[in-house]
Amino acid sequence: MHAFHSSIPARAEGCAQCAPLEDFAVFSAAGADALTFLHGQLTQDVTGLPADAARLAGYCTAKGRLLATLVMWRGADPAEDAPRLYGLVRQDLAAALIKRLSMFVLRAKVKLAPAPLRAAGVQAAPAQVADLEAAAGPLPRTPWQRAELPSGTWIAAPSAGATLRWWWLASDEQLASAAPLAAVLGLAPAAQWHAADLAAGIPWITAATQDVFIPQTVNLDLIQGVSFTKGCYPGQEVVARSHYRGTVKRRMAFGTLAGADLPAGADLAGQDVFDATQPGEPTGRVVDAARGHDTGDTVSVLFETTLAALPQGDLRLGAADGPRIAPAPLPYSITP
Repeated sequence: MHAFHSSIPARAEGCAQCAPLEDFAVFSAAGADALTFLHGQLTQDVTGLPADAARLAGYCTAKGRLLATLVMWRGADPAEDAPRLYGLVRQDLAAALIKRLSMFVLRAKVKLAPAPLRAAGVQAAPAQVADLEAAAGPLPRTPWQRAELPSGTWIAAPSAGATLRWWWLASDEQLASAAPLAAVLGLAPAAQWHAADLAAGIPWITAATQDVFIPQTVNLDLIQGVSFTKGCYPGQEVVARSHYRGTVKRRMAFGTLAGADLPAGADLAGQDVFDATQPGEPTGRVVDAARGHDTGDTVSVLFETTLAALPQGDLRLGAADGPRIAPAPLPYSITP
């Protein structure tokens, strides 16, 4: 049984909620060259990453197509005096990502491996934060800020509303000693956290959407996920060309679907999006989707499409006469 399930009881609403993220995994890169190696592989400025922060990053093919997106942060192993970087990725990509990155290590002093950390998402209403901090310690409030606490690593996550959100990364030993924290948390389904990620406009690449999108078409450049000053990495020329020529005509948008219109358990990631006003070729593709726990039978979706289709299009899933996608605003602008 997942350690979060065994340490946090199910409770009625009224306290902060903790969702075990079993579909995510953490990996580490350790060694004297860990930071410089990943600096040359990811879209993010790894060597310039502040010690008290985390950032979103992408890993691309040579053609600039995303193979993964990850939340990354710097850490220190008390048993060794060497830089260490951690990355949170979707579980279905973790093993292949470690294997592919390891192929390019060559003579660099860096070792990539799964990290023995559990991932959870914690969200709290402003009125619940005092109780949470009394048990956990001072938590970061600004998105992408990070704090190392006795209970583990806490990274402030973006939110679409007033709710505060954190990724909580902890070892089994840290969870075993987190009884005061567990006492102020209620167990929540992962879908609830996942839907909040989508509403915040965070693009998680999965096996179904690998090698499909360039960083800009999933808004990675709009949410601090791409550095245009850091130098080379796989796909950098394609990403930079789109940026400097101002040729980004496709973006990722947020919307909702009526869940009753969809087959139970349907995996929507990677499915085509059509514009019913211009039937024929697809106008885009679903990046990610989640059925929210507290939104009835509504399904949240992030989808990539042309900017031209958003204001006036009649967007549909799977076919021109498929279930309608109702566009909704993201917490950041996707138009110039």
